[in-house]
Amino acid sequence: MSRRTALGAIGLGAVGVVGLQLRDQAESLPRRPAARTGNNPVAQENGAVGSDQWTLGRDGTKKVTDEDVQIQGYASATSVSHGESLNFHISSHTAQKCTVAVYRIGHYQGSGARHLLTSEPVDVKPRTKPEPQPGTGLIACDWPVSWTLEIPKMWVSGIFLAVFTSQDGHRSYTPFVVRDAARRSDVLMVVPFTTYQAYNMWPFDGRTGKNLYKGYTANGEMGGNPERALKVSFDRPYMQSGFPRWFDMDMSAARWAESAGYDITYASSIDLHEGRIDPSQYTAIIFSGHDEYWSKEMRDCAEDAVDAGTHLAFLASNNIYFHVRLEAGAGGLPGRVVTCYKEAPDPDPGAAGPTVRWRQLGKKHHKAEQGLLGVQYNGILKEPVPLIVRKGDHWFWSGTGLRDGDEIPDLIAVEADGFNPSMPQPPDTRQTLLSESPYIDSWGRGRTVQNTSLCENSQGTLVFVAGTFHWPLALNHPDHLNPQVQRATHNLLTRMLEPRSEG
Repeated sequence: MSRRTALGAIGLGAVGVVGLQLRDQAESLPRRPAARTGNNPVAQENGAVGSDQWTLGRDGTKKVTDEDVQIQGYASATSVSHGESLNFHISSHTAQKCTVAVYRIGHYQGSGARHLLTSEPVDVKPRTKPEPQPGTGLIACDWPVSWTLEIPKMWVSGIFLAVFTSQDGHRSYTPFVVRDAARRSDVLMVVPFTTYQAYNMWPFDGRTGKNLYKGYTANGEMGGNPERALKVSFDRPYMQSGFPRWFDMDMSAARWAESAGYDITYASSIDLHEGRIDPSQYTAIIFSGHDEYWSKEMRDCAEDAVDAGTHLAFLASNNIYFHVRLEAGAGGLPGRVVTCYKEAPDPDPGAAGPTVRWRQLGKKHHKAEQGLLGVQYNGILKEPVPLIVRKGDHWFWSGTGLRDGDEIPDLIAVEADGFNPSMPQPPDTRQTLLSESPYIDSWGRGRTVQNTSLCENSQGTLVFVAGTFHWPLALNHPDHLNPQVQRATHNLLTRMLEPRSEG
């Protein structure tokens, strides 16, 4: 019986039957072998020499703007596998040469990345900025291919950066993932590209740009819902430098995980949607950053993971908030358009339902994200506040020196999650709230409470939600580094990676 079927049965009052069936399922969970921490391809990869030559300002490189598009580009896919190719579509403010350098994000003795190759000089020239499509506001470029990258079989799965450097000294970026679905790693880290695109305002030029939140008014001011797009495309650069909003959360989590030697491979959220990921192949799946926009297929994959005994860890907050559809782009490539109508009438909801908040789907909030996560988004903070520890004697806080009521300064920030007793809860699950952190909501609703949550079902499968944006930054980002958060996250993964025998 799947988790989704179990939820339906609970709705019919069949709790006893469900409990028996879940126990039967627990007895047939796949064996989880001993973790390969410290003895795996990622640990070996991080022994290589790193480099920070990709950063802006190196060799006198200058930033770009969306108004001028000195050098910007986008990739033909969010992820690519060994032996496949990835196309880059590049535009420049003048006809000139550029190079494309490729770096892998990791630890590398603190350097943070490794240089893998640099292209021969590539011819680039100005390309047209498309106008938003009437009705949906979709902005999709149709730039020709400027350079193609063939993915070598020896490259280790990870988060990668393509670095565009123009002949006249400007520099920008675009990220992508190299996946390795054929290798059964202990951990899979999922990078939230659907959310990256939802926030992408390119071109941020005072006239044209739109994302799923905002757009420009006729007089060039920043508008809101009336001006926003209903559809956004991956066929365009990320705004300004090319780093997606909140990308630093994912880089921080990845660098920390690789510094700790975990056996890890990577995927994009599009890979979950397209069915390229078998969640049962991993002991744990980490959602490393701000992962707000989910299709039904993505959520099905996460729920299938729990059914298969695969642990889930969400390191940020406001997860699985908006339901989206992923549609093909103009060239027919699948998964190139993220559609989310939100409050506007959805003209083509399909079997999955309209593209609204997940908690608005189904009767009595049946599809609310808390039914999987244990907590859900409950507000935006005016300013950071401390995390207030609960259950200080729990194994999660072991070795941190923290006790009930202790504070971790400024850890709760930007957006927060909390437990809502009026919303669905994960079935057959024991929940532990590991924090109780009051904050003032920027919407003016007064005092709200953040909760970090850990759910464990009768199979022993864990679902962890940090419930704040600053958690992944505290793992590695120099401005937010916190050893207590590092230790607690290490405790979590150690528990998740404990071997489990069949039966």
